[in-house]
Amino acid sequence: MLSFSLLQAQQKEGKVLYERTMQMQIRMNDMPGGMESQIPRTRTDKFELVFGNNQSLWKGAEQDNDNDNIVVGEGMQIRVAVPGTDDILYSNFTTATNVEERDVMDKKFLIADSIRPFKWKMTGETKTILNMPVMKATATNITTRNVMNMENGKMERREIQDTANITAWFTSSIPVSAGPAEYQGQLPGLILEIDVNNGRQAFKATGISEKADLAIIKQPTGKKQYTPAEFRAEREKMLKEMQRNNQGGNRIIRMN
Repeated sequence: MLSFSLLQAQQKEGKVLYERTMQMQIRMNDMPGGMESQIPRTRTDKFELVFGNNQSLWKGAEQDNDNDNIVVGEGMQIRVAVPGTDDILYSNFTTATNVEERDVMDKKFLIADSIRPFKWKMTGETKTILNMPVMKATATNITTRNVMNMENGKMERREIQDTANITAWFTSSIPVSAGPAEYQGQLPGLILEIDVNNGRQAFKATGISEKADLAIIKQPTGKKQYTPAEFRAEREKMLKEMQRNNQGGNRIIRMN
């Protein structure tokens, strides 16, 4: 009876605040006056996750300051814009589906996809995060990503294969298969920390509330939904158009 009572008392809804820290690798050979060294090498953004009723909603939270990182000098402006802070991800764990609202160059897309759990390995390691016991799990995920370079005022882009070594810390005290960003439906408990490739990208929970406004957990709606393949094709067109229109002056570097 005691075990049953403890199970019933486990938290199954709430709100989590996260910080995402990213390492930014920027190379611009034609940048004058050592301006490359003025660009920050890391960036931190805040997000929130609301979960309940076997669903979750991930979105950007209020930021402490302006994260656009504008560098001015030699009559040139460089604005580093990192996608993701305005995006919304809705996940339904019953149907194992995601619907993401993504902002690309001021145009909104709805991308619908299924949740695909990685092949996680439990390490047996434990620690405490926010006074909660957590367990360590690892996985590997192979994807492709865009690398953008500026050479002599011309932006060049190429796609490379990327192997992500992922370390997650999750708590079975909150038996909800949710977590930061795209890591929804992955583990049998709420993920409180994620590290990708030794800090290239990391998420860390900074606060947990037991109650949340579950009414905001709604699937984004719009005129058209894209499959991931359709979205990549449309984004490719937009990036090529951006390259054609780039003629120096204000330079915008978008990190993906």
